[in-house]
Amino acid sequence: MIELPVIDKSEQKRNRKPDWLRVKLPVGKEYARVRKLVDEHKLHTICESGNCPNMGECWGAGTATFMILGNVCTRSCTFCAVATGRPPEYDEDEPKRVAEAIKTMGVKHAVITSVNRDELKDRGAEIWYQTVVQTKKLSPSTTIETLIPDVKGNWDALYRMIEGGQEVVSHNVETVERLYRRVRPQAKYNRSLEQIKLTKEAGKRTKSGIMLGVGETEDEVYKAMDDLVAHGLDILTLGQYLQPTKMHLEVASWIHPDQFEAYKEEGLRRGLKYVESGPLVRSSYHAERHVDVAI
Repeated sequence: MIELPVIDKSEQKRNRKPDWLRVKLPVGKEYARVRKLVDEHKLHTICESGNCPNMGECWGAGTATFMILGNVCTRSCTFCAVATGRPPEYDEDEPKRVAEAIKTMGVKHAVITSVNRDELKDRGAEIWYQTVVQTKKLSPSTTIETLIPDVKGNWDALYRMIEGGQEVVSHNVETVERLYRRVRPQAKYNRSLEQIKLTKEAGKRTKSGIMLGVGETEDEVYKAMDDLVAHGLDILTLGQYLQPTKMHLEVASWIHPDQFEAYKEEGLRRGLKYVESGPLVRSSYHAERHVDVAI
């Protein structure tokens, strides 16, 4: 008699995507146009590198989130699909190419992000600054959000990154404090809070994001909201974590849309000025709406 393995049906159910998570395939003429443009300009986008579930919707609307400083990250966060390793030398012409692509696309609001470049003394700050400045020069009416990485306490690098003239500066805390060692092993919760605080004190509109479903409790989410408000955060995004590959952190729970709505209401009640909350929400989702948030 052959002994068959026991299948844990509760485990199967936990890892199965619920009905409310439906990702549309990227199709359409506008999507194809953006696809061609990104390839022609040899640009990296977090849409692709991060396996974003909204790529079809955003690219179909003629927008994309550009990723500068290469597509290899010096960090090894357990949730992220971006390649980890030793990055090659950065391209000094990249700011010009990104600016030209944004002008060609005719976007009204551009989101720019990057990998972590911990090996660089300035964390890539000069490339950040030049990308924003050159984009503003070629497309003066375009508003910009920069989603910047953790600068590991190099505040001179931070100030250079955010002084180019962008309207929104985002830095994601990603998860609650207790889970940092597991989710973001090379980052520090309090250091990210301090980075947001200094950004706010510099007069910028501040934004951050948290993934849900990695093992956090409701009380921990509320505590994170309070910490972020205390450090000057204006805008918060909340979305469901999706495991990019079997090598990455597993989904601990699926958060129902009703719970996302409850988190949104609670965040506003606790002092956040704008909360974007939903299963498929990502940092740059509906980012154009965040430019006009009063600061």
